[in-house]
Amino acid sequence: MIKYILGTDLWMYPNLARTMFRDRTLQFSERLRWNVNVDQNGFERDQYDHLNPIYVLVEDEQGNHAGSMRLLPTTGRTMINEHFSKALSDGPVQDSKTWECTRFCLSPNSNPRTALKLFSSAGRLMQEFDVTSFVAVFDRSMLRKYRLSGVSPEVLGAAEFDGSSVMTGKWHFDFKLLNTLMTRAKLDPVECELALANSSLLNEQDKASA
Repeated sequence: MIKYILGTDLWMYPNLARTMFRDRTLQFSERLRWNVNVDQNGFERDQYDHLNPIYVLVEDEQGNHAGSMRLLPTTGRTMINEHFSKALSDGPVQDSKTWECTRFCLSPNSNPRTALKLFSSAGRLMQEFDVTSFVAVFDRSMLRKYRLSGVSPEVLGAAEFDGSSVMTGKWHFDFKLLNTLMTRAKLDPVECELALANSSLLNEQDKASA
């Protein structure tokens, strides 16, 4: 099941939030050995989780986290501008039509289609909010995986951080690609529509445009 959840609404989904933050610990702290903060509950959270991001989540049949990503507008504070600016060849990214994607995370128990569901769900959100592109930071080794998945980014730059080669990239909205990804993910478009309708995102969008 797809869910779009504002940071301020995450408390309404305690099990989904708990398993997401625990899976982030497993992926980023334990498996990738990133220098991230893990609290006393075993949750990986950072300062950007307090900026009311949008979480795009895939929920499994048991109501647990299967996969997720975190989105913030680049008109405000972002990780890519504050911590990875030297990997941006043309300087900071600040555009109302461009959002940042961080903490792309998959549960150890996720199935092979989970990543495609996340890509598809994020694309549908872009379409709804008239967002033209996402930017993200990723390890150089991920570039080949993105290409194999059919979601190659426009590379914005690269730099060394703590001995690792890090790249920045931009993904542009493409309606044809969105339909292809949804077909490959076996994701019913109605599921995304229901997820949007059941979230508070559209209400926030209406307030912003009022």
